[in-house]
Amino acid sequence: MKELQGKTAIITGASKGIGAATARRMAELGINVVLAARSEKQVKQIAEEIASEGGKATGIACDVSKFTQVQAAIDLAKEKYGSVDIIVNNAGLIDPIARIKDSHPTDWGKVIDVNVKGVYYAIHAALPIMERQKSGVIINISSGAATSALEGWSHYCSSKAAVLSLTRCAHREVAEKGVRVVGLSPGTVATDMQVAIKASGINPVSQLDPAVHISPDWVAEAICWLATKDAQEFDGDDVSLRDEAIRQRVGIG
Repeated sequence: MKELQGKTAIITGASKGIGAATARRMAELGINVVLAARSEKQVKQIAEEIASEGGKATGIACDVSKFTQVQAAIDLAKEKYGSVDIIVNNAGLIDPIARIKDSHPTDWGKVIDVNVKGVYYAIHAALPIMERQKSGVIINISSGAATSALEGWSHYCSSKAAVLSLTRCAHREVAEKGVRVVGLSPGTVATDMQVAIKASGINPVSQLDPAVHISPDWVAEAICWLATKDAQEFDGDDVSLRDEAIRQRVGIG
């Protein structure tokens, strides 16, 4: 992945789980990393740890449901490192898990604000820079829920379906301008989200043995691979880590 050296990436939801693992792996590959999450203390601490190991990283507080904060994170990357080459739209919510009749409209809407609007905001803010550069990769973290219907997950399934559509629409609009847009469906990953799912006791996913969940490090490796030209054939759609052929291409499992 030498082609990624010197590039600049912004990762949302970077305070833990997939986001933190991706920031660390990207820094190892020589990518300048901007970690964005609501928890300013956590992202700045991770950035300091990365810097202490020789990487280049900066943390910034960012609630992706607020466009001005997303724009600020992208502006910071451009000002500090000179370019915006990779966006990883990782921030996402699934709580509170509830059947439609038991859900609260405010809670349901908050998931849409983060999972859908947050992705749109990052794409909207990044594209002017990437189009001027005539290069850039936007990676949207998707889910099998984008094409499935799961009890208690109406908010999550709907949001991921919307993100898949955003990936496809954005690809059609910018592919000829040198900008790539692709989604990644990682499957079940050993993160705090799986803890919440397990605790809900709703639908078959909550019954899974925790041993079947993959490591966030595997997802981080896949994200880095998607940022390379080797993955360009998958632009405009979701790539699934459940696919053994994809795992072999990534070099995991």
